[in-house]
Amino acid sequence: MKGRFITFEGGEGTGKTTQIKMLAEYLQSKGIEVVLTKEPGGTPIGQELRTMLCTGDKDKFDAVAEALLYYADRRIHLQQKILPALVEGKWVISDRFADSTMAYQYYGYNKRVPKQTLEELYKMTVGDFYPDMTVILDINPEIGLARSMARNNSSVVQETRHESRGLEFHNNLRNGFLEIAKTSPRYNVLNADKTIDELHNDIIKLIDERLLNA
Repeated sequence: MKGRFITFEGGEGTGKTTQIKMLAEYLQSKGIEVVLTKEPGGTPIGQELRTMLCTGDKDKFDAVAEALLYYADRRIHLQQKILPALVEGKWVISDRFADSTMAYQYYGYNKRVPKQTLEELYKMTVGDFYPDMTVILDINPEIGLARSMARNNSSVVQETRHESRGLEFHNNLRNGFLEIAKTSPRYNVLNADKTIDELHNDIIKLIDERLLNA
């Protein structure tokens, strides 16, 4: 494949959406065609799944049901949007991918879904395909949750299902992302408790060093 696949991960309120848009503008200024997407919600079916997964009562699904729904979305997302764009030489930037499922459904739920089960789901639905780079935006969960709730309060659609799980869940989630980051050099952890421009500059430095000038 000629394109590049970059994923952004992290807990709630880390500023992923803003940073992804700024990165896309930077890459486009270099003459690179960029596709922005997200999980769940990167396809029409994914939008329906996003509504199911991100709104409503936090207890309407258990961790196993959530994992299955996320991987159903991921399979469709991969086949219909990500892989075709990469074949065309486009750079795909996704707001979340499979690392979020491991972080939320394994670490966040305090290992309620076995890691091996999630790894088998990955093999079944994604295979041996992985992002070229994953940027994990890290922040104190109390700060992140406050940011996320403020954003949701100003939104028409209240995507607060995960935010409502409480601080213990989100501390587990943060620790999970940091543990995941130790497993491969494709992970890059950045401090998200900075100004928007400072964080953007950190991301650009990574992209320049690891992908554009490699």
